[in-house]
Amino acid sequence: MNRGLLLRFENLVQLRGACQQLRALSSREVCGAQWKPVQLSAHPMGSLLLHPQLWPKHRLINGALSQCRHLATKEETKNKRKKIPLAGGEVEIRQKMTVEELAQAMGKDIDHVYEALLYTDINLDSVEPDSILREDHIKMIVQKSGMKYKSAKLKEEKERKNTDAVKRPPADPAVLTPRPPVVTILGHVDHGKTTLLDSLRKTQVASMEAGGITQHIGAFIVHMPSGEKITFLDTPGHAAFSAMRARGTNVTDIVILVVAAEDGVMQQTIESIQHAKNAGVPLILAINKCDKPEADPERVKKELLAHDVVCEEFGGDVQAVNISALKGENLLVLAEATVALAEMLELKADATGLVEGTVIESRKDKGKGPLTTAIIQRGTLRKGCVLVAGKTWAKVRFLFDENGKAVDAASPGIPVEIMGWKESPSAGDEILEVESEQRAQEVVAWRTYVEQQEKMKKDLEVIEAKQKEHRLEYEKQQQKLAHLTWRQRKAVRYKANKHLMFSRPKERTEMDENTLSLIVKGDVDGSVEAILNILDTYDCEDKCKLDIVYFGMGDISENDINLAEAFNGVIFGFGVKANESIKKLADKKGIKIKLHNIIYKLIEDLKEELNSRLPPTVVETTIGEASVLDTFSVTVGKNKIPVAGCRVHKGLLDRRMKFKLIRNRDVIWKGCLSSLKHHKDDVQVIKTGMDCGLSLDQNLEFRIGDEIICYEENEVQQTTSWDPGF
Repeated sequence: MNRGLLLRFENLVQLRGACQQLRALSSREVCGAQWKPVQLSAHPMGSLLLHPQLWPKHRLINGALSQCRHLATKEETKNKRKKIPLAGGEVEIRQKMTVEELAQAMGKDIDHVYEALLYTDINLDSVEPDSILREDHIKMIVQKSGMKYKSAKLKEEKERKNTDAVKRPPADPAVLTPRPPVVTILGHVDHGKTTLLDSLRKTQVASMEAGGITQHIGAFIVHMPSGEKITFLDTPGHAAFSAMRARGTNVTDIVILVVAAEDGVMQQTIESIQHAKNAGVPLILAINKCDKPEADPERVKKELLAHDVVCEEFGGDVQAVNISALKGENLLVLAEATVALAEMLELKADATGLVEGTVIESRKDKGKGPLTTAIIQRGTLRKGCVLVAGKTWAKVRFLFDENGKAVDAASPGIPVEIMGWKESPSAGDEILEVESEQRAQEVVAWRTYVEQQEKMKKDLEVIEAKQKEHRLEYEKQQQKLAHLTWRQRKAVRYKANKHLMFSRPKERTEMDENTLSLIVKGDVDGSVEAILNILDTYDCEDKCKLDIVYFGMGDISENDINLAEAFNGVIFGFGVKANESIKKLADKKGIKIKLHNIIYKLIEDLKEELNSRLPPTVVETTIGEASVLDTFSVTVGKNKIPVAGCRVHKGLLDRRMKFKLIRNRDVIWKGCLSSLKHHKDDVQVIKTGMDCGLSLDQNLEFRIGDEIICYEENEVQQTTSWDPGF
């Protein structure tokens, strides 16, 4: 008798005896009696009887119950596998059904669904019982099975209530009060914008700027001799900071366009004019550096005509003032022109109610946390106000003016630095005051939800595009295997993918040598934004990939070092610091930290780092050229070696170098010479005009008219062709 069958029979007999004991125990009134199984025969697989013995009753009951539970579990599994009877051949389907769920709904087994999937574009090798099917595939499977389908009634998801914060309706003109004008100074780099602001404020901001170039927006209040206040925004003129200039014009009332009298209209001058036009902001032209002998203000005015900037003397409405910011000439005239234009605009604002404003710049301070420079546009900001900007919020703890002094309140038109943010908002975000912290959290939660929904929508579009691409590829494969049965097709796919089944995923994917991983840290949000915008223009991915691992604000930290180590990256910091302990840690781990205060120097350093990652290219330098005039062969042992009689007509032939044989302009051989002779003497070098005989390291026949080229190979470091535009 088969031993396996005997073992099964023994188990069944023991189980039966255990169940009998359990029934006997439950029917007895006296629970003190204990039982043991006794074999009917001497054979170990005999049936069981109950016989009293000193057995712990709880152990016996637990053992029997476990056997009963095992039986119950098997019974439930059988019930689950039972086919569900169909009502009139209709199958109730829904979106995102799995293979197993569809089989149960159809009353079929999973193999039936697999067979139906052969008519689709799905790769059966990747399908599991819990794989989710598309709705069109579900319908097709039901139809192929000779059944009808009906859609299950879905519970409609309740539409989430919009809890976003919005601006207040326009204020009653009766409550409006005059406010200082917000004036943005725009112009090309190094045309004297910050020097002009220095002269107006009687400070030395330009001397503190790295390289004399403004690196981020500065917002200041200037008190005019007549008593008026003007809020000035000093924007960067460098090409990298286009987004900052655009933000400056979006919150401004008047634009002062600074143009150097000796340079005229430049690239950022044109861009600044476009920003002002897009924002619908009036211009005042300040022609700077008029004290220089080569200055030509009239040429500047004529050049601006080509860009629709028409000065008053040419019949336009743009005031033009000739100034010298360095010597302070005509600055009062410029200020009076600004005040006059502001009076014409009748700038007023509502200083009551909930605050509205715009984030000009944001940064992180080691002691104060996230800070933002903002322009208040409505209401009066005070300590304790709860603000929302972007996807973060703040309870205002402190307010600071442009000199870092604490202030109690900020009215419309006044720039102020706000402390108390949970996270740093992005420059350009709208600031709105809300009633409470709970309300602020609701607003942030809603905005986060909206962003997630938009991201999911975009991801779904990408997934659908990928699925379509894979479907087309699968259809091509199916056409190639159309003449085979499905079992043969499966065998072909198995053989094709066999090598992948036994491959183990690497614990750590090593980065390609031609990939530069970057960690970017900046002093303010706008600086980081400018650097990222420059990196977006990188177009040499075929030579060296650029991977931005992380970007943010603040000084270099230990986390940045660990991240750079993990990705074999380089840390670029702009306007930030790295303390000694961080530098020592970076040196220990071999991490490069590159700190800069001038934007174009950072870009130059980045290009050098990219060039260092590029593999060297081999350049061939021709040393000499010779023509084959005759061919013959020499017998060495039993072998005949072809020999070419040549004459050098350019340069020289050096036996130590590499050679190539050219026939009909095609290179048919590259390598080294096996011999080089002149008048039967072995030589190392043959000069121009000399005859020689040579043989190759390969048994190759020569032809009269062939060209012999002697060359050397040199490794040359490649350079990237990326041009960020400045």
